[in-house]
Amino acid sequence: MAFMIYCLDKPNNVETRLANRPAHVEHLTKHESDLISAGPLLTDDGQTMIGSLLVVDFAERSEVDAFLAADPYTKAGLFQSVTVKPYRNVFPRTAK
Repeated sequence: MAFMIYCLDKPNNVETRLANRPAHVEHLTKHESDLISAGPLLTDDGQTMIGSLLVVDFAERSEVDAFLAADPYTKAGLFQSVTVKPYRNVFPRTAK
């Protein structure tokens, strides 16, 4: 089942994000087969990362929770909020 994960960073935590980004990317790479889409949320000028948006494919919500708990961003306390919702991809039709 697909899940949307919407994460907003705590204010003024760009340094925390940048310091943990290599480990975060490594974590995503290990789970690449579970990813439908993943990338940073940006400020209106498109320059500064302020969060993350991921669409993942896991059998159960508990797997999503474990994936998030193991993420270096989560471990570093980067996120102000995390929202997880079941998701159904409709377009493009070639996606998982």
